[in-house]
Amino acid sequence: MISNKYVDEYIHLYETGKIKLNKERIMLIKYLQKHVLVRDDIYFNEEMIENYIKFTEKWYFKLQPFQKFIAPFVFLYYKEDDSVFYDQFFITMSRGGGKNGFISSLSHFFISPLHGIPKYNISIVANNEKQAKLSFKEVYDCIENNEVLEDLFYRTKVEIMGYDTKSIMQYHTSNASSKDGLRDGCVIYDEIHRYENFDVVNVFSSGLGKVPNAREFFIGTDGYVREGFLDKMKERAMNILEGKDLDDPLFPFICKIDEAEEVNNPDMWEKANPMFSEPRSSYAKGLFKKVLRQFKQLVNNPSNREEFMTKRMNFPETDLSKSVASWEEIWRTGYEEDGKTLREIPDLKHRVAVGGLDFASIKDFAAVGLLFKVGEDYIWKSHSFVRKGFLDKVTLKAPIKEWEEKGLLTILDEPVINVKHIVDWFVEMRELYGVNTIVGDTFRLDLVKTALEAEGFILLFIRNPKAIHSLLAPRVETLFANNHIIFGDNPMMRWYTNNVLVKIKPDGNKEYLKKDEFKRKTDGFQAFIHALWQADNLLTDELDFMLSDIKF
Repeated sequence: MISNKYVDEYIHLYETGKIKLNKERIMLIKYLQKHVLVRDDIYFNEEMIENYIKFTEKWYFKLQPFQKFIAPFVFLYYKEDDSVFYDQFFITMSRGGGKNGFISSLSHFFISPLHGIPKYNISIVANNEKQAKLSFKEVYDCIENNEVLEDLFYRTKVEIMGYDTKSIMQYHTSNASSKDGLRDGCVIYDEIHRYENFDVVNVFSSGLGKVPNAREFFIGTDGYVREGFLDKMKERAMNILEGKDLDDPLFPFICKIDEAEEVNNPDMWEKANPMFSEPRSSYAKGLFKKVLRQFKQLVNNPSNREEFMTKRMNFPETDLSKSVASWEEIWRTGYEEDGKTLREIPDLKHRVAVGGLDFASIKDFAAVGLLFKVGEDYIWKSHSFVRKGFLDKVTLKAPIKEWEEKGLLTILDEPVINVKHIVDWFVEMRELYGVNTIVGDTFRLDLVKTALEAEGFILLFIRNPKAIHSLLAPRVETLFANNHIIFGDNPMMRWYTNNVLVKIKPDGNKEYLKKDEFKRKTDGFQAFIHALWQADNLLTDELDFMLSDIKF
């Protein structure tokens, strides 16, 4: 058994009802009590913990209980070799929650003689220079404003060095090519909601391991990039909190409201922002008033709700007036209600399907697919073709290479997408399924009409694609809401769908457009819509029957 007074005090605050915690933090406490605090092969370095707290409260600010709760786990070590027990920390909370200030003081402490590890270099990484410099500048200003610290640290506009340990602190943008080979002891990744993949983390983490007790901190508030780095971190964190991966050296501290309705009760806001727990500091009081004012303004400015929920409640919420479906509904095209179990897809061999086809330009993307109907469910099997030249010129917010490895798309090194790939795909699918009819709009099908008809396919033209959007919109919303659309484990189709902008015209009709004309493609969703337009005319539920039921 191990214990630390700051950890015990925070748990006591929760157990006595003095602070409110969200589900993930309650799970964290139970996980720690069951799997960590009961161990006898690890220890809290009390001297280091106290030194950090005294250092921060002398030169920066008074630490809040939640910050004092996290700090001991930063200095939790194995008895055997004095190596850190947790080498990664995932800290996510609403904007203004104090995560950057905490990181600033911690970074400064790491390069100080109190930490004492020579050349324990710090890299702070963010999506843009302004954010990357945030903690760096806070440390810089702290040194500049105190003569005692000026004798201990050397500083320039690009790096800060501790004279005693020769430890250097730098900031970087998340452009992986900007890494200059610093041998880091610690890397801090800020604004992780902007990371589309693991590229940046892979580059900066590669320099770790050459200095004792290397650590990584992943901090940020939620954002709008789905299935990117942040979502993968949240999934990893839940596996730890649920006890499914007890060997993972990640400390997950997640703050958010538990339900969307809690936004209407300001007493619940401390679940997302631990600064709002009583007693509040003067900073927290001012911030709470500001957030309350923003909340009240939502009555007259409802379009800002999505931003408010994401940044102030750390609870991403889709604006359904602009999107096809909520992210939860899109996610459930592949997963059950628990969000982790794959939905079962029935055997589709020899079932009748209707084909769908869409491509905005033969120079970038083309999407093909088959739509099946089983009971009340519509099952969509799709594939995409992407031109390499397009990918070389446009940086998409999507893990294209990963999707290629999963077989969801084919990258073509051609001047244009050859229609032969589209035709060959449908021919191959026809050998497995009963597909004879393919639907697309007139302009797109003109390019492949002759080739597909030569293979015996029937082509149905949509004269006005935007007109069918208005006709299908209520049905599409209902199918998503009732979980009757199945894409399977297909992150590319989830990406396509999440990229769709629903435009409501003055007459009330809806059109499916793109949220970003170049970087957020919708071809796969449009192909699905084309097939759905004719689905009920061409598809019928297949009923099982016994030979004895046939009347001769």
